[in-house]
Amino acid sequence: MSFLTRRDIIAAASAASAFAATTHLASAQTNQASAQSQTAAEPFSLPPLPYATDALEPHIDAQTMELHHDKHHAAYVNNLNAAAKEAPEFATWPVEKILTSLDEIPEKVRLTVRNNLGGHVNHTMFWQVMGPSGGEAEGAVLSAIVRDFGSLEKLQNEFNSAGARVFGSGWVFLTVSNDGKLAIESRGNQDTPLMEGKRVLFGNDVWEHSYYLKYQNRRPEYLNAWWKTINWRAVSDRYARAKQGKLVI
Repeated sequence: MSFLTRRDIIAAASAASAFAATTHLASAQTNQASAQSQTAAEPFSLPPLPYATDALEPHIDAQTMELHHDKHHAAYVNNLNAAAKEAPEFATWPVEKILTSLDEIPEKVRLTVRNNLGGHVNHTMFWQVMGPSGGEAEGAVLSAIVRDFGSLEKLQNEFNSAGARVFGSGWVFLTVSNDGKLAIESRGNQDTPLMEGKRVLFGNDVWEHSYYLKYQNRRPEYLNAWWKTINWRAVSDRYARAKQGKLVI
């Protein structure tokens, strides 16, 4: 019968610790490689919300935000990645090229790409232009609003009226030209002015999934409340980038 000495026990423990560390490192490397492989295989990803799901309450409730981001937006990304597997040639193009070159997308996935990439870029913009404690409209962007609409209140009224007139599902946008001129435009479904080479300063989603849990059929009430969620600092940054020719989504 053999007995383990203290030295034997320490040596065994050290070996076990070293083995565990090596195994953990190998596992971490495998997980990292798997994540990198998944990223390479799926060129489009769901951006995280830049704030908590309840951050926009009481104007937009947490459950709506959770469903809107985690379910609806995620579905657009998943559908888009599925289309990219069927026609991988378009997946390496810049987003703006895809949206302005839809007729070059293989017909078998063209409508899927139009709808789901439109939904993806619209929602990516949507999360960016909202936020808690977003400040007030000021500086160059406020000057442009006053120049093109007369006042912020007039812009809000015209923007809300355009949003209320969208039949069924769609969006209302404030577009911005390279020289900083602003215009209100609406689109059905998940279409976007980016498809025509234009740039969006901000936009509001008037699909029912964006407001129905809280506002039911009262879309005008939602449109009015939405202005209290705008992150004007983000909008000002987007306006500056638009005039520099650097604004994409």
